[in-house]
Amino acid sequence: MQCMADASALASIHVQVCYARPDKQFLLEQTVVPGTTIQQAIQSSGIIQQAPEIDVSVWRVGIYGKLKTLDTVLREHDRIEIYRPLIADPKDSRRKRAESKDAKKKL
Repeated sequence: MQCMADASALASIHVQVCYARPDKQFLLEQTVVPGTTIQQAIQSSGIIQQAPEIDVSVWRVGIYGKLKTLDTVLREHDRIEIYRPLIADPKDSRRKRAESKDAKKKL
C-alpha cells in the first residue's frame, strides 16, 4: 500500500500560478502531471475565468522572475508568473523623474 501512495506522489508536481493587478492579487496552488507546460497549467488553473483580461497569447509569462515561453515544461514547486503589459515606458518614466528632481534643485 505504501508503494502505491509513493507512486501517485511521484506522478504529480505542485506549482503555483500567480497574477497581480492593482486591485487584487491571485496565487493559485495546483497539482499537475509531469510534462505539463506553462500554458496548460494556466488554462487548467481557472485564473483566466477569475481575471478575464489575461491574454497569454500576447502577455509575457515567467517562472520566478525569468521570462519563459508558454511551451516550457514545469518542474516541482515552479511559480508561474503572468506579467501585465507596461502602461508606461520605463525609460520615459525615469527621465521625467530626473527632470523633476533637477527642477526642484534649481528652486
